[in-house]
Amino acid sequence: MREFSSTARAVAWRSLHITFTNPALLAPALIFPLMFYVAFAGGLSSVGDLPGFEYSAGYDTFQFGFVLLQASAFGGVFSGFGIAADFERGFARRYMLSAPRREAIIVGYLLGALGRAAITTSLLTVVALVTGMRPQSSAADVAGLVLLVALTCTAAMLFACGVAMRLKTVQAGPAMQMPVFLVLFLAPVFVPLDLVAGWVHGVATVNPVTALMTGGRDLLAGEAVSELLVFGTAIALAGGFAVWALRGLRSAERTGS
Repeated sequence: MREFSSTARAVAWRSLHITFTNPALLAPALIFPLMFYVAFAGGLSSVGDLPGFEYSAGYDTFQFGFVLLQASAFGGVFSGFGIAADFERGFARRYMLSAPRREAIIVGYLLGALGRAAITTSLLTVVALVTGMRPQSSAADVAGLVLLVALTCTAAMLFACGVAMRLKTVQAGPAMQMPVFLVLFLAPVFVPLDLVAGWVHGVATVNPVTALMTGGRDLLAGEAVSELLVFGTAIALAGGFAVWALRGLRSAERTGS
């Protein structure tokens, strides 16, 4: 257990060190959600006046619920880029040869992703509060929101990890990013689910991200949350992608990476 912990800490430290000493790796995970928040919360604020739009905390808070999950998911995905780069440069092979339990490598990358997501979502929250967002959350709601952000980042990172360990090249970036981008935008981004029309409504209804997004917005507004649905979905996604990542690790072992 001590060796497992030591390996995970070493991988996490290196991941965070590379990220915070290279702004080009940190900036995209922060800039994209900020751009979406400014564009949507500011440019589409009149959407909150539509008949049937019922959200007590205001449209800026409604949109913050989206960009917060987006930032946490992108934090996980960009960690996948780092994993792919390690394979491409041959550094991952050192991990494989030196780690007594190779599962600790994934845990280390995950800890690094959570650290990155903590920084980006905190900065995003500060910007939103300074520019006028006024959530109505209690302390318990904030704790639930932090847990939801962590689970979202975990699921996205494990998905990207599985892709990176199978393809082992940074050219796999679109295969990590585009699926996450699509499932985020096929959820009720601009209006509540009841106001989404056409085929997008059908897709959003079965999209698991819809439950996460709705739950996050309810927590921000201090409203009742279906804990079983929201956190159960988040845990199921993280668990399913954990299996995907572990199988990716086994694939990398078989190919000698």
